[in-house]
Amino acid sequence: MTWFGIAPFKKFPTPVLRPMAPFLAAAVVIAYGVNSAQTSMMQSDEFKNDPRNPNARAAH
Repeated sequence: MTWFGIAPFKKFPTPVLRPMAPFLAAAVVIAYGVNSAQTSMMQSDEFKNDPRNPNARAAH
């Protein structure tokens, strides 16, 4: 397929996943750390009854 005489979808053997693997692994580690920190903060005594907390007890 040509577009004005140029083949825009030429295949190159460019490695993508192998050079990006350390960054993807670091992103998973950071996401797990942030998630565990947020969960522990939501369950702390300081924020347990905050109305913005999704796990807050409903005030009757």
